[in-house]
Parts: sequence; structure tokens; C-alpha cells
Amino acid sequence: MDRLPRGVHPAGEDHRATPLELFFDLVYVFATTQIIGYLAHEHSVSGVVQGLLMVALLWGTWSGYTWLGNHSRADRGPLRAGMVVAMAAMFVVALTIPEAWHDAPGGLRGPVVLVSAYLLVRWVHLAVYAVAATGDAGLRRQITVTWIPLLGSAGLLIGGALAGGWVQLLLFTPALVVDWAGIYLTSRHGDWRLHSTTHLTERHGLFVILALGESVVAIGVGAAGRPISLSLVVVAVLGVGVAVCFWWLYFDVVATRAERRLAGAPGESRVRLAVEAYTYGHFPLIAGILLAALGVEGVVAHAGESTPLGYFSASALFGGAAVYLAGHVLFQARMHRSLGVTRLVTTGVLLAAVPLVAAAPPIVGLIGLVTILAGLITVEISRARGDGHDTDQDGGRRLPLPGGTALA
Repeated sequence: MDRLPRGVHPAGEDHRATPLELFFDLVYVFATTQIIGYLAHEHSVSGVVQGLLMVALLWGTWSGYTWLGNHSRADRGPLRAGMVVAMAAMFVVALTIPEAWHDAPGGLRGPVVLVSAYLLVRWVHLAVYAVAATGDAGLRRQITVTWIPLLGSAGLLIGGALAGGWVQLLLFTPALVVDWAGIYLTSRHGDWRLHSTTHLTERHGLFVILALGESVVAIGVGAAGRPISLSLVVVAVLGVGVAVCFWWLYFDVVATRAERRLAGAPGESRVRLAVEAYTYGHFPLIAGILLAALGVEGVVAHAGESTPLGYFSASALFGGAAVYLAGHVLFQARMHRSLGVTRLVTTGVLLAAVPLVAAAPPIVGLIGLVTILAGLITVEISRARGDGHDTDQDGGRRLPLPGGTALA
């Protein structure tokens, strides 16, 4: 077995997130703020699609470095150097988000700078990962295979950035499909290593907190420049209430039970479960929170007005919450082989309510969302306390899925 390079320290089963990884996340705080600002400025369906593609780019990079930090300590040797370089490059990505789709006159070409910095982040990740995997032939092979979808995706991203306009969107979308699908397919029976389930679940929980923090920031952005009034205070408190409900639905029971489930999974099944439920399964949760944050910002910006909220903000607010709950349903289905019927029904209620909310005053929509989410939480708590045999604390009433509780 080859000797590990100097400064590489493999992570153990009890490994936790390092301060450097928390510092690394600060760049993503800025990036998500930039995305919400872009969505609010565009105020269109196409803008939402573009924004979600940017979220997907960010999520892919963050997930990669989370797996790297799970393999070896991120605050030591070559990994620390790689994280610092990636952090600087990701900050450049975040800076260029306002020009990701519409290059401003003068200066460098925004989309090209964004793609170049993004690819640097990805390539540094795989290069450092290969160094950390010294002596592990299986993992080295897995990293080499990962270059294939990444290079295919890179060609599409570069072509889109150079072309601009509708061609950019046309090429960026399949670029992400090639990247995500390629990595998923090659990891199904691959050789990725999961050293610490605690680290992986903790890191994903921290990113959920990061996204929830963005929903709180959105309240302040929406209130900027407005005089303090009773309606503004009420709407701001309701906005915090939405964030609290989102937090409760994930952290009260779901996160803890999922960590225990992941820790108890055997060998290769545990890696597959981590990839599907966390690396891919958490993306709808993050996207839903950020969309809802956009809706909250729209409500706060029109606090006290009696004019209808409109379809854009209503769809972002209730649609974002629906995406978040749908993500929970998928997460529970993969982790526990059961269907969270209560959350699934609530998702349908949220989507059906969008036309009504669009025609109502802004504050009514926010009151309605808090009421629905609080009602969901109340129902789940009462069922969990009343009958633990056929209920589940992280999804209300459960229906078993084909295959029972066995891993797929």
C-alpha cells in the first residue's frame, strides 16, 4: 500500500465538521444571497429556471467538498490548500451571479468568468481527492471515472457561456444533467468511501441552516427602505415563523432518525444511501427553502398593501414550501421505505392554494402559509404521541413502500 502524502489525515468514524469547512460555507451564504437577489430582479419564470440552475451548480461543488472532507481532514495539508483555492474561486462565482445570464457592458465577460471559476473549483476538488486517495486503488479509479461526465459537462458550459442568450440556457441545462446523471450512475456500484456518517449528516444539516438563514435575510432585504409600521412588524414575524416551521420539520426528528438509519446501513448500501438521500435528496429541500425565501421577500416588500400578491410571489412562497415538503417525502421514502402521507397531502394543499394566495393581499398569503405549516406540525406531534405504532414523527401517517424497510 502506498504511503499517504504528508499532511493527509484520513477521517475516522467520529469525525465532525472542521472550522475550515464552516469558514468555507460562508462563500455559499454570499452566493445564495446573490441568487435570491437575481431572482427578485428578474421576476419571471425564466429567471427562476436560471436561478435554480445556479443553485444546482453551487450544490454540486459543495457536495463534492463535503465528501472530500469526509474522507480526510479538510484542515490539514493539501486538502487545506485545495479548500482555500476553491473558496476563492467560489467567491468569484458568487460575484458573477448577477451577470451569469446577462453580461454587463464593459469589463470581462460575466458568464465566461463564472464558468471558468466554477470549473476550477471542480477540477481542484478531483485533483486533491486523488492525492488523498493515495493507496486506495478503488477510490482512485472512481475519481478517474468522475472526470468523464465532468469534462462532458464542461464542454457544454463553456459553449453556453460563449454563446449567451437562449443558447446558454439550452446548453447549461443538459450540462448539469450530464454531470449529475453521470456521477450518480458511476457511483451506484462504485468505490466512494463514507468514513463518518456523523460528519456527512452534520454538514448537510448545516447547509439547511445556511438556507434557512437566507430566508431570514430575505425579510431584511424586503423591509429595506420601508418605514417601520405595525404591518411590517407583523409580516416580519410571520416570515420568521415560516423559517421556524421549516427548521422544525427537518431538525426536530427527521435529521436525528436519518443519521441513525444511515449509521446502521451496511457497507456499500450505506454509501448508496448517502448519495441518494443526501447528495441528491437534499437538493429539493434547499431549492424549496430558497424559493420560499424569495416569496417571503416579496410579501415583506409589499407589507400593508391591499393589492393582490400576484402569481410570481405566491408561486415562490407556496410553491417553494411545496417543493420543500415534497423533498421531505422523497427523503423519507429513500431513508425509511415509507411514505409520509401527511406531508404529501400538505404539499398538494399548498400547490392548490397558489391561485387563491395570488389574488389575496400579501399578508394573507403569509398568514395562510404559517397556519398550514403549523397545522402540519401539530398533526404530526399529536399522532406521534397518540399512537406510535402506525405513525412516524418525521412524516405523519406512514404507508410502507414496496421492499419494506430494506435498502434498495
